[in-house]
Amino acid sequence: MTSIAIVYFSGYGHTAKQAEAVHAGAASAPGTQATLYQIDANGDLSEAAWEAISAADAIIYGSPTYMGGPAWQFKKFADTSSKPWFTQAWKNKVAAGFTNSASVNGDKFSTITYFWTLSQQHGQVWIGTGLMPANTKAHGPDDINWTAGFAGALAVSPSDASPDEAPRSGDLETAKLLGKRVAEYTARLQP
Repeated sequence: MTSIAIVYFSGYGHTAKQAEAVHAGAASAPGTQATLYQIDANGDLSEAAWEAISAADAIIYGSPTYMGGPAWQFKKFADTSSKPWFTQAWKNKVAAGFTNSASVNGDKFSTITYFWTLSQQHGQVWIGTGLMPANTKAHGPDDINWTAGFAGALAVSPSDASPDEAPRSGDLETAKLLGKRVAEYTARLQP
């Protein structure tokens, strides 16, 4: 059984919706157990969550992009991950990431780069989306990878949209495909 930990913070519910799509994709891969771990408003996780994350075969990171980077609650999680770093508990685990912001660009790549750097600090193996962009005039926000995220799954939730309205279906399907790709790749590494 391949285990995938999806660790994320969501400020208003949009990134939680994206996390649920990542979870659905990962869980759809045969022989995969995917679990969501939501960082709370204080930037904390339970001790049981930390143990489960360290036991997982892959960790997928998620946070909204605020002011060009991840939310402070996610940064607190990252800083606290120095404990497993000392023992190299996450070394060679697969890693990936997803983010969401109100703008089409919103400097989301900075957040994905933050996740990538965190994964490299831990000696993890990074997996991108593996998806071609939807970059013709005929494409729009309901298409897969319309924001052209190669390093991670990107989503747009306009500032006046509720979590019932955004992210749009294309962004959610992109997140789902990322989760599935991570699960399938991770399964290939299992003995």
